Amino acid sequence: MASQKIPAAPSIRRLPSYLQIIRQAKNDNQEYISGTVIAQELRLDPIQVRKDLTITGIVGKPKRGYPVVALMAAIEHFLGWDEMQQAVLIGAGNLGTALAGYQKFQYHGLNICAAFDTDPAKIGTEIHGVPVFSLETVDVYIKNCRAKIAILTVPSSQAQGVADKIVAAGISAIWNFSNIKLRVPANVSVQREDLSSGYAMLCVKMNRRNPCGDCLHSGQDDGCGGCEAYTE
Repeated sequence: MASQKIPAAPSIRRLPSYLQIIRQAKNDNQEYISGTVIAQELRLDPIQVRKDLTITGIVGKPKRGYPVVALMAAIEHFLGWDEMQQAVLIGAGNLGTALAGYQKFQYHGLNICAAFDTDPAKIGTEIHGVPVFSLETVDVYIKNCRAKIAILTVPSSQAQGVADKIVAAGISAIWNFSNIKLRVPANVSVQREDLSSGYAMLCVKMNRRNPCGDCLHSGQDDGCGGCEAYTE
């Protein structure tokens, strides 16, 4: 079967921000929410918001907007957050520990079931309730717990070797926090998070003082309405 076309990255990145607002609307017992209200909260163009929401397959009603419960479910389903995914964390250093302690992953359908490291001092301990095992046993654990996602926070010099090992064990998606581009089979998805690139963009926005001015306040990393023409 041919792969489905993946929507533009900025649109996908904005959906979690929309979802947060929609969840609050549900908590406030609102039945409907408009794209304009979401846009105002995030200081975006309402047209952009409505365009982004179309990728979830839901259609709003004229003069009423979107049914809150249905819109929330549509976004969660599109993102795959309506089913809990089991993930393993490779690397129990400072970054790995911080990620293990991020409680909101549970709202995103992600459960870190185990962490792996090569440091004897960390093996056999727990980080934020997540057990740490020897990296030598990762292939056995992945097969037994049927984890499909790996969060990679190892040093760049070790990243490719570890990636080869976990892909061979059955991992089909890697969240890569190392500084290298991984070489993986075509059927393995990789999302690389380059923290230095994000910080570089923040510095440029701050120093150049974009016309939209409020882009940092909106919380959008590369898709706030007024800055879309500026960022690349």
